[in-house]
Amino acid sequence: MNKIKERLTGYTGEDFVKGIMIYAVAAFLICFMVLPLGTLFSKAFQDREGNFAGFSQFAEYFQSETMVYSVGNTFFVAIMSTLVSVTLAFFFAYSLSRKNVPFKSFFRYIGMIPIFAPTMLLGIALIYLFGNKGIFTGMGFSIPLYGKTGIIIAESIYCFPVATTLLMVAFSSADNRLYEAAETMGTSAVRKMFTITIPNIKYGLISAVFVSFTYSFTDFGAPSVVGGNYNVLATDVYKQVVGQQNFNMGAVVGIVLLFPAVLSFAVDRITSRKQNSSISSKAVPYVIRPHRASDIAATIFCIVITSAMLLFFFVAFFASVIRLWPYDLTFTLSNYDLTKAASGEGFQAFKNSVLISVISAFLGTVVSFVGAYMIETNRKFQKIRKATYFLSVAPLAIPGTVVGLSFIMFFNAGEFSIPFLDGYVITNPFHGIYGTIWIIVLANMIHFYSVPFTTATTALKRLDREFETVSESLAVPFYKTLRKITIPLCLPAIWEMFIYFFVNSLVTVSAVVFLYSPTVKIAAVAIVNMEGAGQTAPAVAMCMLLLFINLLVRLGYEAVNRLLLKKRKRCLS
Repeated sequence: MNKIKERLTGYTGEDFVKGIMIYAVAAFLICFMVLPLGTLFSKAFQDREGNFAGFSQFAEYFQSETMVYSVGNTFFVAIMSTLVSVTLAFFFAYSLSRKNVPFKSFFRYIGMIPIFAPTMLLGIALIYLFGNKGIFTGMGFSIPLYGKTGIIIAESIYCFPVATTLLMVAFSSADNRLYEAAETMGTSAVRKMFTITIPNIKYGLISAVFVSFTYSFTDFGAPSVVGGNYNVLATDVYKQVVGQQNFNMGAVVGIVLLFPAVLSFAVDRITSRKQNSSISSKAVPYVIRPHRASDIAATIFCIVITSAMLLFFFVAFFASVIRLWPYDLTFTLSNYDLTKAASGEGFQAFKNSVLISVISAFLGTVVSFVGAYMIETNRKFQKIRKATYFLSVAPLAIPGTVVGLSFIMFFNAGEFSIPFLDGYVITNPFHGIYGTIWIIVLANMIHFYSVPFTTATTALKRLDREFETVSESLAVPFYKTLRKITIPLCLPAIWEMFIYFFVNSLVTVSAVVFLYSPTVKIAAVAIVNMEGAGQTAPAVAMCMLLLFINLLVRLGYEAVNRLLLKKRKRCLS
């Protein structure tokens, strides 16, 4: 008791409130991330009857020739997609950052469009371009679309915006003094590229490589559309769990999917710290010098990349407003009649997806911001703050497929057996969430938690500590400081967090494909099912609607943000 009293000495009422709040955030992450992952791991070491089976499930998996081929196929596709996407992203980001390219904002926005669309749309667009009745196929230019080629192309487009974003950040940290010194010594452009530019962005480049690899390694949408008989791990786990109801083998595949993601997470953490520490306070921002030949080449490259992007989405849009490709090209909007799509449940699925995305964005933003605030502003409860921070960034290492698998195994269980206590079970208090929209909301919150949390943490670190110090000295309650000062100053970051949750929740499929139920239809799963049933035009129409909503939300946010910025400038002047 004396030790407890000593520990409690010096804590104010506000400290206890902050402590409760940070413990609540930690409890949320433990309940809906750690425990489901624990269930996934336990399933992998059990047989179908629930008995401990050791590594026999893993041995069975890797002894299967088909399964081994799936692992090899997944690695091949991920490596090739990474090479293509990162290479294109490197030159695209270099052109926009280091060359006099006109309409940079336009090129940048067009290059980001794949972020706002379901990955299935990329696969469907490829079918209209290179399928048996595709545009380019009819012109005599055909490729073996269904299989590794189609998956690689779709995944390369999918990973391109992410790699571009990471590399743009890396290019922004250049020190112009190095380039001035190189020019003084008469160093050629090629040598400057390999001795200055690439070493300067190496950590951002490494992050782009590992993130792109993870995205393509774990994606389900594109392989499900253009994969054909070319099996990858993401489709294998879907067949094991949904097709064969073999949850134990599904857990094994889920763990296999988890290893590359964890490695990518570790590398990203290391490289991020090294990249930040490599930026000197004396660095001079890079100055773009005119060079006609390279500027023209960079502009042409940007035009080619953005034209290819626009071609994909234009073809998809065109296919959504015609009656029957390629036999009846008359204009129609019947494909957008969601009341007839997905066996008459298309509109309900679309409405559910929008509702789930709004709820996920709101709750996810609140929880992640509160967690970041309590970690950054609370100087006490050191251990739980560190633990909560680790739990908050850990979802970066968990692919969506693994989130969905762990959730279905955790929430579907009515009770759990306690290890080493034979016959002793406890009731699962969260079992009632299974089959409702709330399991999908929670999956979205966990899956996309880390990036908004990091955004909030960065925004809070930029605030002057004087605000909190003065408030404490004047005995102003922390919630008043939070409401009147912290939130208004962090409002742009908060809106960015909300948009991130919303956009990703609306188009994700890897996690939710395991979690939907007959009573809770969602658009992403409806698209997969419609495309599989041959209803390609309604499927692409629903994809385009999701894309339009995300674009409108993003553009609306950008417009409001610009207006607020102009208003602030007028007030300051």
